[in-house]
Amino acid sequence: MTDLFENPIGLDGFEFIEFSAPEKGVLEPVFEAMGFTRIARHRSKDVELWRQGEINLITNYEPHSPAWFFSREHGPSACGMAFRVRDARKAYDELLARSAEPVEVETGPMELRLPAIRGIGNAIIYLVDRYEADGNGALSIYDIDFEYLPGVDRHPRGAGLDRIDHLTHNVYGGRMAFWADYYEKLFNFREIRFFDIKGEYTGLTSKALTAPDGKIRIPLNEEGEGGKGQIEEFLRQFNGEGIQHIAFICDDLLTAWDNLKDAGVPFMTAPPQAYYDMLEERLPGHGQPVGELCSRGILLDGSVEDGQPRLLLQIFAEAQVGPVFFEFIQRKGDEGFGEGNFKALFESIERDQVRRGVLKTEEPAE
Repeated sequence: MTDLFENPIGLDGFEFIEFSAPEKGVLEPVFEAMGFTRIARHRSKDVELWRQGEINLITNYEPHSPAWFFSREHGPSACGMAFRVRDARKAYDELLARSAEPVEVETGPMELRLPAIRGIGNAIIYLVDRYEADGNGALSIYDIDFEYLPGVDRHPRGAGLDRIDHLTHNVYGGRMAFWADYYEKLFNFREIRFFDIKGEYTGLTSKALTAPDGKIRIPLNEEGEGGKGQIEEFLRQFNGEGIQHIAFICDDLLTAWDNLKDAGVPFMTAPPQAYYDMLEERLPGHGQPVGELCSRGILLDGSVEDGQPRLLLQIFAEAQVGPVFFEFIQRKGDEGFGEGNFKALFESIERDQVRRGVLKTEEPAE
């Protein structure tokens, strides 16, 4: 059996997430509100680079490209992602030996050819070994294939978001084991969390996977028994399996929230007051400003052992890229996914589904 901590592909974190839409004007206001800046354009394609902290987002409208076709099937969406690897050619050959499906990405003159494989819902996973890391000054893929916009800061701070923390997939019922096996066999991911969440009306199961580098985290969500819940709604709206939400991490979520709110980012329905009233009972000695969290709807999870809190702060924006939404988190020693908050989040989304008429509830008998 393969050592769970072995890193055969040489993974080293996320490099970018690729987005597309049937027409321009849907993605850009969302990125701007979250504090991203458009800093570069591709030399020959209708592709642009948006950045904040160490987060790179790509918009791809190039006609008849895989992203272009993807958006015509799924609407505005995250259509691909790139993993950093130590040696892209070596990683690609190893993935093909492990039965990955290759993808040919068309390139123009003097452009890099990024090795790529087929991912969930026909999205693409690119392999990138030209990237900036720890201020090493190395030429990145953007220095070669893109032209930076004049006078633009190439490393904007934006709203204070720093890195991609995790990226969650929604899958069809019975398919979670297939996709978990995909990541485990190809990249040597391992399962670190499993949840079985039941709300008032529906439920879901979630399996959280992490890569051997510890930097790439990918939870998988599947509809619970009975169906008709939020995962099923996503699959119907998205027209298939795919990326449900993307989590960005920051050092100060209270300040980031204020920046995002001022810029017009709409957040999901906050949990009821009782959630905050019970925080001290659930996490005695957590030391966080409950009033500040409550006024912003920020969730708190983690543990307190021997007087030492290990915490996770998180909040979710409403879906603005089709059914895809964003999460914003701050880690204070806790490396989980807010499992203590899963039920609160799940019920919050249920309430929103009821409000929108998507989820029908039984009227009480008179």
